[in-house]
Amino acid sequence: MQFEWSAVWSALPILLEGAKLTLWISILGLCGGLIIGVIAGLARAIGDWFSSHVALVFIELIRGTPIVVQVMFIYFALPLMVPVRIEPVTAAVVTIMINSGAYIAEITRGAVQSIHSGFREAGLALGLSRRETLRYVIMPLALRRMLPPLGNQWIISIKDTSLFIVIGVAELTRQGQEIIAGNFRAMETWTAVAVVYLVITQALSFVMRRLEKRMKIL
Repeated sequence: MQFEWSAVWSALPILLEGAKLTLWISILGLCGGLIIGVIAGLARAIGDWFSSHVALVFIELIRGTPIVVQVMFIYFALPLMVPVRIEPVTAAVVTIMINSGAYIAEITRGAVQSIHSGFREAGLALGLSRRETLRYVIMPLALRRMLPPLGNQWIISIKDTSLFIVIGVAELTRQGQEIIAGNFRAMETWTAVAVVYLVITQALSFVMRRLEKRMKIL
């Protein structure tokens, strides 16, 4: 079977539109996931017994179920429980928020617990409260150590958006499927889809490596 480059060039504008939506979903989802993850991670690292166990239940529940099941529950099952209509893109963003939040919670917990206790003691010795010590001493150091796994989580979230094809989100993979339905050039179209994903993830990896190098701590 001959590879038709013309099929790739004609599909590229549509695929780039899908790539824009893929990035948008991943960025919004990761921003929300960062908030959820930091709160849950701090609850696990320094919270009381109740908050720590609530966070643990959330983390284990989300990490123990596939993301495709989570998005289908949010899109199909949740509207049956509460009288609200959820759009596909909204369901996708919320799913990425919740899913990435569970993993970022463990990233946060590990980063906070990796900071030597001497930093906390020094902050308290300088007259800072426990909250101020956490905010001005511990978290700036922890956030630097969180950068590499956060970059990995972003890349994972970008690839996870391909699963939202099951609810009809017009992201990159869905656009590829729609193109194949029209031109029947599966080899060329899926190759183009794979290359677009690869370009996005490699560009993100390069940026994160540069950022990690600039903000590296011992």
